[in-house]
Amino acid sequence: MRPGGREAAGLRPGGREAAGLRDAWRLGDLTVPNRVVLAPLAGIGNWFVRLQAKRYGAGMAVSEMVSSFAVYHGNERTRTEMLRIHPEERAGGPVAVQLFGQDPEVMRSAARTVAQVGADVIDLNMGCPVPKVMKTGAGVALLEDHDLAVAVATAAREGGGVPVTVKLRSGLKAGDRSGVELAHRLVADAGVSAIGFHPRSAQVHHKGDPDLELARELVGELPVPVILSGGMRDPGWIRRAWEHTGAEAVMLARGALGHPWLFRSVLEGSVVEPGVEEVLAELDWVMDRAVEHFGAPRAGRYLRKFYPWYVERLGGDKPLHAALQATDDVGAARAVLERRAALPMAA
Repeated sequence: MRPGGREAAGLRPGGREAAGLRDAWRLGDLTVPNRVVLAPLAGIGNWFVRLQAKRYGAGMAVSEMVSSFAVYHGNERTRTEMLRIHPEERAGGPVAVQLFGQDPEVMRSAARTVAQVGADVIDLNMGCPVPKVMKTGAGVALLEDHDLAVAVATAAREGGGVPVTVKLRSGLKAGDRSGVELAHRLVADAGVSAIGFHPRSAQVHHKGDPDLELARELVGELPVPVILSGGMRDPGWIRRAWEHTGAEAVMLARGALGHPWLFRSVLEGSVVEPGVEEVLAELDWVMDRAVEHFGAPRAGRYLRKFYPWYVERLGGDKPLHAALQATDDVGAARAVLERRAALPMAA
């Protein structure tokens, strides 16, 4: 056991003092109002997706993955769209922006910019297994160069002046513990405030069961909060995983796509199943926000990735899915939904 770790301090297995998921916790000098967090979702987690999670109870929400190089070079779309923070987001708790990149000085500058636009927390992606990210030396590729990873995290902390968290996987392949080893160095040498831990290897992406024993081990050893990620779909399983590992908080990702009610279910300890009208109303809210963010033409194309998640909540109606995917704009999609709302949904 690492000297000074949380079990040595007499805390619960894995590290957390007796607490409920609805209780507040500390992240650096910030207070997070509860222990359920929206994970960074690449290409998805913009301000209105984060705001939606907050509306349903998330205590903190992390942005989609943002390139530190795009921020550094002043890319207009990155600055105006991906770094946009809505005032209402703050009402539900801290806002975190996730950056990725492998150049410490670029990261230092990008972190400064992100803090200036209002991010309360900077999260660093050192767990993305997508080849186009890894080939740049960023994401999970940083598990192969711990010195560089520490330099990047240090630069983010010094440049931003706000708490820095790091999202990690357990390793590159099955049995690899490089993510666990790096977590220790990031805390001890870079001064990060928390670790987001996905206890699956990069090799399996989202397949297989998360290694909760490994997560429990890490939580017990680190003197900072660990946020548990991976496999967060079933409210009962999520609560059991949280209790077993002793993690400070849980991070919902793919399981919450089109299903913001999952946040409420986890917090309340009971399954919240929305009715048809509620699902349609929520999708309508998302469509309004997409138009507000992108403008109508782009929103119509962008929303095609969202429709399947809500159709799933409506019974997985294949004709409805096909009709929505065939639309070119939001008005046409609304017409499809209005026609379908008048008919019984698929069982």
